[in-house]
Amino acid sequence: MKGAHLLLAYSLLVLSSSFAYASDPSPLQDFCVAVNDAKDGVFVNGKFCKDPKLAKAEDFFFSGLNIPRNTSNPVGSTVTPVNVAQIPGLNTLGISLVRIDYAPNGGLNPPHTHPRATEILFVLEGTLYVGFVTSNPDNRLITKILYPGDVFVFPIGLIHFQFNVGKTNAVAFAALSSQNPGVITIANAVFGANPPINPDVLVKAFQLDKNVVKNLQSKFWWANN
Repeated sequence: MKGAHLLLAYSLLVLSSSFAYASDPSPLQDFCVAVNDAKDGVFVNGKFCKDPKLAKAEDFFFSGLNIPRNTSNPVGSTVTPVNVAQIPGLNTLGISLVRIDYAPNGGLNPPHTHPRATEILFVLEGTLYVGFVTSNPDNRLITKILYPGDVFVFPIGLIHFQFNVGKTNAVAFAALSSQNPGVITIANAVFGANPPINPDVLVKAFQLDKNVVKNLQSKFWWANN
């Protein structure tokens, strides 16, 4: 009986530990305004923290998301981020925001992934074809046409995109579950890596002719954020 109790206690401990590591721990302070150096600060979550007594309103403020961005670029879109780089007070708070502007007739936020965040997208203007691809082995494509007022979720780490299928400009806002979600644009990372990936690797992976791979690697891959 004693052995059974010990086994039960151990099982509960393991279970509780798995829950504890399922998400980031909650901050143990009100905020941790990020600073770029260690003077009078402490290192937390990738940034040094300003002394809380020195925090001011500007540490929690950003202005300008109402301004349309220029989408005259190869992909026809521009992402305006508001993360810890723009609002230092976001550090450790686990949230950020972006505005995305899309050119008419095909403005594209290219296939990309956020390694540290789930994204929830709200369409303000225009008509967007959006989607994401599930992980291996299914690689299932899940898509939807969105209109003003619609909301769509892109799960953390999955490749996703937005494409303007309308004849007018489109605008969307998205919240992300990290103050520093990161972004990996697939084409840029694969064909625009620095230094370049050995073409033989890409020939094998994508089943492409080597000249095609070299041509893709020679292109300038536009970063829209």
